[in-house]
Amino acid sequence: MQIRIIRMLFGFFVLSVGVFLNIGVCTAVQSEMRITTIKQEPYAMSKGTQLEGFCMDLLSEVAKKLGFNYKVQLVKDASYGRQDENGNWNGMIGEVVRGEADLAIAPLTLTAAREKVVGMTKPFMQTGISILLRKDISEGTGFFEFLSPFTAETWVGILIAYLGTAACVFVVARLSPCEWSQPQSEQNRFSLLHSLWYTAGALTLQGAGPHPKALSGRVICCSWWLFTIVLLACYFSNLSSSKTSESTHLTVKGFEDLANQDTIEYGCLAGSSTLAFFKNSNNPVYRRIYEHMERTKSFVSSMDEGVQRAKEGNFAFIGESVSLDLAVARHCELVRAHEVIGMRGYSIAASLGSPIIKNLSVAILQLSEAGELAYLRSKWWASSCIADKAKSSAVHQHSLKGMFLVLSLGLGLGALLAVLELTSKSRRRAAEQKKSCCTVLTEELSLRLRTSNANKPQENVDKDQEKA
Repeated sequence: MQIRIIRMLFGFFVLSVGVFLNIGVCTAVQSEMRITTIKQEPYAMSKGTQLEGFCMDLLSEVAKKLGFNYKVQLVKDASYGRQDENGNWNGMIGEVVRGEADLAIAPLTLTAAREKVVGMTKPFMQTGISILLRKDISEGTGFFEFLSPFTAETWVGILIAYLGTAACVFVVARLSPCEWSQPQSEQNRFSLLHSLWYTAGALTLQGAGPHPKALSGRVICCSWWLFTIVLLACYFSNLSSSKTSESTHLTVKGFEDLANQDTIEYGCLAGSSTLAFFKNSNNPVYRRIYEHMERTKSFVSSMDEGVQRAKEGNFAFIGESVSLDLAVARHCELVRAHEVIGMRGYSIAASLGSPIIKNLSVAILQLSEAGELAYLRSKWWASSCIADKAKSSAVHQHSLKGMFLVLSLGLGLGALLAVLELTSKSRRRAAEQKKSCCTVLTEELSLRLRTSNANKPQENVDKDQEKA
């Protein structure tokens, strides 16, 4: 009985030591996780001997939460993971399946086929399928497209210049004695309505007489004519270029627009999950897109090739929306269509049944709830484009500031000449009437600037003569 007890105690001791050693070995192995990834901007990029990017920052945050060390290595065959005809997997998925890596962190799309052979965490990023195009292909033509050659600020400046010139013509025509010599008996030809009409006629290169006779009025008109010629030249030049650009492209806003036209070529990455989506879809629009790509063999071999063809024009690149957003942030002449289909997620892959999958999923959810994933997205997808940098069709106000300055100088010079002309006449009358020049000038100004009563004295004389 004692011998049996001793044997049981010895067996229990040996078993405990074995379990302890096994746990120690497992802990030693798992203390440094083997991570496989692939170079792709901005997820993992070379920085000297190290790697940086969205996935590297994500891995660092997850490792802090779970408390493990890691060593990152690039996948040997530079592939994400695809199953061949024999059922074998290549790429990062293959390395995890064969035990060559503990985790695969990259923009790995969560699919049913991959979920069967490896464990996938909760998605750390949502993506879908969209279209990358040049801006002039995606933008539509509106009812007021004829206003596009100038910006709103420029149109406001033109309106102010028009009203200011008309007002200046009206005032100068009343002040200058060469234009209106006898305010008591003559009627001023340049009323406010006629000044507005005269200025509008010059703006459209149409004469609207009578024309000014005084030097001051002619200086103002010449300044306005010069401003008008330059303005119209800029307008028609930009309008012509924008119409030429629109005539060579087609407006594409979504997949249905893409399928219903044959002017713009389109394609996706060969052998990608995007191509598989269109191939396996029962949607008639998506099927037509797949059949067109298969018939024309309009596939591209890499993301860079697709972006380059889209930049050259007459090609729409179909790809994952987050990758297209990065291309838009780097290339200002490109834009992504608003429509996104086939929503899916990017996940971290581990060996099938690994207990770390649960902890990784929890860590990803915590980072998402804390806003860390959104911060990393804004950090690595920051746009290098200045607003409207690629849009050259609109002429900004500063590009016409020289002409606005010339017009302002012309108006000021014309007004100054009108005052000098009136002053000269007032000095002559003052000498004839033996009065002060200031008194005569004040009387002239009072008489000429009374818009409604300027002709009343003569009208009263006429009425008295009729009564008599």
